[in-house]
Amino acid sequence: MLEAKTISVSIPCPWMTLYETIWQPEFFPRWASGLAESTLEKEDDRWLAKGPEGMVKIRFTAWNEFGIMDHYVDVGADQEVCVPMRVVPNGDGAEVLFTLYRLPGMSDKKFAADAAWVMQDLQALKSLFER
Repeated sequence: MLEAKTISVSIPCPWMTLYETIWQPEFFPRWASGLAESTLEKEDDRWLAKGPEGMVKIRFTAWNEFGIMDHYVDVGADQEVCVPMRVVPNGDGAEVLFTLYRLPGMSDKKFAADAAWVMQDLQALKSLFER
């Protein structure tokens, strides 16, 4: 098993309204800084994007009534990384949860840096709904 860390942010927007707005792959570059410099191009059931470490292929979970926004990043060498993500109710707002896995060989420093990056991105997402 991989070490996991779930990072979350509360957003003052009804959870299903938030989910309906952000679940589509085209919305991710608006808040996910790793995709901000890229355009997502659809290729069959995957999306191609230029990430910080080169081209990646991403599969996104289809719309569902449960707020699941999992995505799977193909990082090459037949390795696909699962990125669990959820939008759940939190009172009259929403909680966005992002689970970060520590990949084999990842240093403490890199894992902490990735967690900080995820939090920065989630804060960027939140700021889109606080205006």
